[in-house]
Amino acid sequence: MTKNDQFSEMLAAVRRFHQKHDFKNRGGEELVYRVALMAEELGEIAQCVTKGKAKEELAEECADLLILLLGTALSAQLDLNEAFWSKMAALEHRTTRLVDGRVRVTRRD
Repeated sequence: MTKNDQFSEMLAAVRRFHQKHDFKNRGGEELVYRVALMAEELGEIAQCVTKGKAKEELAEECADLLILLLGTALSAQLDLNEAFWSKMAALEHRTTRLVDGRVRVTRRD
């Protein structure tokens, strides 16, 4: 199975979940709401890390965020697959620098 096939299957699963719970007609696809949910999930990821929780719990919270992110791409009609590969190609050309002793790969303006 190719990476595109796996990505398509993940999107299809999230799409089915949205349809099952009628997100479109019940406010579940509203972007401000979705951003708030993603921020909440990111907070749960931070708690896992800062409180030293098990890897399995961290993986579950990361999966929650990924599901929300995929759903947001569906809600906003974004081609996240294309955006991902385009961004990765751009990142490949960036240089590494240290900021406060930690690696950063950012665009320099």
